Amino acid sequence: MTTDQLRRLPLDPERRSSLGMLADAQEGLLARRQLLEHGVSGAHVAQHLRADRWSSPTPRVVLLGTGRLDRVQREWLGTLHAGPRSLLGGLTALSCHGLIGWERDEVTVWVDGRLAFEPVPGISFFRTRRPFASLRATTSRPLARVEPATLLHAGYHGTPRAADGLVAAVVQQRLTTPDRLAAWVESLQPLRRARLFRAAVDEVATGAHSRLERDVVRLCREAGLAPPRQQTRRQDADGRQRWTDCEWRLPDGRVLVLEVDGSAHREAAQWAADKRRARRLTSAETLVISCTAHEVRHEPHEIVADLVRLGVPRRGRVPGRASEG
Repeated sequence: MTTDQLRRLPLDPERRSSLGMLADAQEGLLARRQLLEHGVSGAHVAQHLRADRWSSPTPRVVLLGTGRLDRVQREWLGTLHAGPRSLLGGLTALSCHGLIGWERDEVTVWVDGRLAFEPVPGISFFRTRRPFASLRATTSRPLARVEPATLLHAGYHGTPRAADGLVAAVVQQRLTTPDRLAAWVESLQPLRRARLFRAAVDEVATGAHSRLERDVVRLCREAGLAPPRQQTRRQDADGRQRWTDCEWRLPDGRVLVLEVDGSAHREAAQWAADKRRARRLTSAETLVISCTAHEVRHEPHEIVADLVRLGVPRRGRVPGRASEG
């Protein structure tokens, strides 16, 4: 198809072949500068546009055809429009690397802070003065590496909770490792939310679920609440032996169970298994609730407020030890 679109151009076979391969690699899109470099004048481009053989989705980019652009073409459109010193970044780059569950319609393109060009609907251009050579992945496409794409998006967009989840997701989906993320946290300084990232990477790396449980004990102590009993053996509705994270005996005789969902609990299959486990531990005498690692680290007051509302007694007024069973 690309060969048919180029055969009317007055080019020698070598240039036509080179231009055709470039257009194929870029999903049928070419920057006007690329056409000019291959000997295609502005007049020839205008002729094909008037004949409706080609279309121009932006003033700087030509599509060797007509019709609506698909997702990959829109990604190419963003970087071709911005020029050679641009990269797909943020969640767009991570989706290209294979991240699942964080897809967005909008295309994100990082550009050199000195560039100036027209805006394009559906494409967000973010200026950066960080060195492009270090940010770029070793791929044929202009694409940011997983680590800076993750940390720069999480650092400057969305909530701390979302940032925490994104850091965990790229590790859990095996797009990078905790060690590589930790190294990039330091190399990208100054970096917003760097402290949060260090804690999140440490948690993912160590699977520090027991540390989170200790943090629950600490926040209860600081709030003046009775400390929980930890790792209590219980039998669920299917007869399986389970070990709960934190428990309190409430004044009305019921048992309140708090399950702490660490980073390892964020994948969909594990999340579903955890919810099923909680249902089967719940009974008329046992109430099961959960909190996230992010809440334990950054929003402990929210956990404390819920524990008080559900009846966890003040320190020194524990009605009794939670029974096993």
